[in-house]
Amino acid sequence: MGEHARLPRARAGQDEQRTLAMGDRLALGIVQSSEECLYFAAPLGHRSTTDGSEAGGGRGHWRRSTVSDARGRHAPDMSDVGSMVRSACARVAARARHVSVEREAIPAYAAGLPPAAPPPAPDPQAHLIAGTEEELAAFWLTLDAINFGSGWFPTLRKRAGRSGYYTVAIGLRERFATAGPWPARELAAIGPDEVARVLGQDSEHELMALFARSLNDLGRHVACDHGGRFRAVVDGAGGSAMALVELIAGWECFADVSSYDGFTVPFYKRAQIAAADLADAGVVRWHDGERLTMFADNLVPHVLRLDGMLRFAPDLLARINDGELIEHGSPEEVEIRACALHAVELIVSARAGGPDGSVSAAGVDRLLWQRGGGPGYKSSPRHRSRCTAY
Repeated sequence: MGEHARLPRARAGQDEQRTLAMGDRLALGIVQSSEECLYFAAPLGHRSTTDGSEAGGGRGHWRRSTVSDARGRHAPDMSDVGSMVRSACARVAARARHVSVEREAIPAYAAGLPPAAPPPAPDPQAHLIAGTEEELAAFWLTLDAINFGSGWFPTLRKRAGRSGYYTVAIGLRERFATAGPWPARELAAIGPDEVARVLGQDSEHELMALFARSLNDLGRHVACDHGGRFRAVVDGAGGSAMALVELIAGWECFADVSSYDGFTVPFYKRAQIAAADLADAGVVRWHDGERLTMFADNLVPHVLRLDGMLRFAPDLLARINDGELIEHGSPEEVEIRACALHAVELIVSARAGGPDGSVSAAGVDRLLWQRGGGPGYKSSPRHRSRCTAY
């Protein structure tokens, strides 16, 4: 796939400067928002990191992941965030110790996948399918800000016949249908009790507090940086999915960056899926949607493993089969996500010369995610991590 036409690659000697600029844009957004919003930010106590642990914070200031690691080093120069994700995951795959990609099997597997299909129509019970562009943008940004928690899903009260994701989505859609979107400033102050009431859950459930914190951050950014308009967040990307991902990946509510062997590994799963969801819902038409990567969660890696494209070390597989939680950010968990994402890139490359050569990584992700709903995949345990990344 070609480079983004509006984001030329840096010339030799500009690598460090360009990388610093991208990292600094993400970091500076945090400082600007926190300073501008001091006037209505309530005491927040401690903020949540992507693994659900507590990070220090206080009134009007919160920490968010950037593309630099703990030593201040930055990722290699890339033309867009999609390239950064791909490069980092390829680097993990090249040195992984617990997960391996079965490269020799990729071409035949890629050829055997069905043709890329258009995105499925939104589920009218779980998704808002009619409304103004502002209402639709609000719905999808709100849903994707809390589109995580799969490690806790076995402990949720689920709707009959529905998964954890659909249980959350249905509760949110019902709220939008009866009362409309929350204004951004109300989201900035929403608490676990209201989130639990909307979703039909126990307010003491750990996930409700994490959802509330994520929605608080979303509300602050929309209120302070975008005049309280969710549609303005989309418009600010200028028709570029990569620009939207770069913007919201710097918000705490969409943070998704891990570390592996001393270097930074950005995944930006929910930031990217937000861009895809907004396009699928007809809110926007991206000119670079093909730059999105696989949405690195725990289902597509599971499908790739059962299909023989990924191989897990015996001890890791035994832990998963025993139902042991795999710590978010551990080498094993980073390798599972990164190797799956890299395998999808190899599948896309293998299909490039065939009749379905226009297929994108997001398109392959959709095929595999839908396959994962089959009984053979659902009956086998997949890895679970308790985190806010997925």
